Amino acid sequence: MKILRLSSKEMQKLCERYYYNKKRVAKKVQRIVRDVKEEGDKAVLRYARRFDKVRFSPKDLRVSANEINAAYQNIDTDFISSLKTIIEHMEKFHRRQLPRSWKIRDEEGVELGEIFRPIESAGIYVPSGTVPLVSSVYMSVLPARIAGVKKIVLVSPPARFGGIDPHILAVANLLKVDEVYKVGGAQAIAALAFGTKTIPKVDKIVGPGNDYVTEAKRQVFGYVDIDMLAGPSEVVILANQFSDRDYVVCDLMAQAEHVKGLAVLVTTSKKFARVIKKEMGKGYIVLAKNMEQAVEIINRIAPEHLEILVKRPGRVLKLIKNAGAVFIGPYSPVCLGDYVAGPSHVLPTGGTARFFSGLGVRSFLKSTHTVCYSKKALEKEAHAIEKMAKIEGLTRHLESYRARFR
Repeated sequence: MKILRLSSKEMQKLCERYYYNKKRVAKKVQRIVRDVKEEGDKAVLRYARRFDKVRFSPKDLRVSANEINAAYQNIDTDFISSLKTIIEHMEKFHRRQLPRSWKIRDEEGVELGEIFRPIESAGIYVPSGTVPLVSSVYMSVLPARIAGVKKIVLVSPPARFGGIDPHILAVANLLKVDEVYKVGGAQAIAALAFGTKTIPKVDKIVGPGNDYVTEAKRQVFGYVDIDMLAGPSEVVILANQFSDRDYVVCDLMAQAEHVKGLAVLVTTSKKFARVIKKEMGKGYIVLAKNMEQAVEIINRIAPEHLEILVKRPGRVLKLIKNAGAVFIGPYSPVCLGDYVAGPSHVLPTGGTARFFSGLGVRSFLKSTHTVCYSKKALEKEAHAIEKMAKIEGLTRHLESYRARFR
């Protein structure tokens, strides 16, 4: 591990990390997206042969009822039991996120409001590279389902045997995902964004993926909505001489299991930094002069996951402005959030916690503003409307107002 200080160049690079400006990847993805947009299924199948080494016909892309039934034969009952517990936790958390539509009215007859409605359809991307990310299914599908999304479509790369991991299929089925397709990579994102004869177009695409998936999401944004641009997983741990060394080491090493995962210890203790450095190979240690500077460092890094393992973590929490999810105290490791706690583990990375939020029910809702004036209330706005219309040179706007009073 490297020990950094706030003023170092490496610390600046760490705070300014950005994963998506890769011209080589962007050029390849641009071609894939264009081909799928223009050729539909033909391009999807061609890229499946090239990248996934499977030969499909269009009808092979959609997972069949027989494949879903067979999936249940390859999972144990304990998995289903654990899943039910997880679903209970997630529903309890996400139902609290549901906003209510509202309306206000004054004595002059002005009525203003906001109506919240779910989007019509969502596409869920579930990675399945070196290992199938089964947890990404329920972490993405449940918020959409609770929000009231009518149609949920899941895509996941096929394995060499031509199918999808049985756990992914079983979870998707139990959560009533409407359609599941055996397609991955940038071609899956493009198919969801533009639609093909086989794969339906959706309104929003969510879920983590590799560089190509992330770049494809960036390129199709605007045709559809996306959740965020998610890079490699990250953890920052705030700890000092009073923290449990084993907890810190284990949690840093757990993060290092992720491909290109970022593990950072922020500490005010030089002695503690030296101890951890001896036990860790990958990652960074950032030395802070005091707790105030430690908080400043964390806010600059804006990590996906933050663990606060110092005494009185609540005091520190009040000062944290930028973090995807915060894990408070010695008995709240990140693995809780990865699997069972309740909030979605689809979180902003790469410093984007400065402006992105984690996936939740609100990610699948849109709002419509409502405006209703009485004639009396409209008449009182004459001066303001006239003034603004003249400044902007939009005379027809003013005429639209005056027509109500002829």
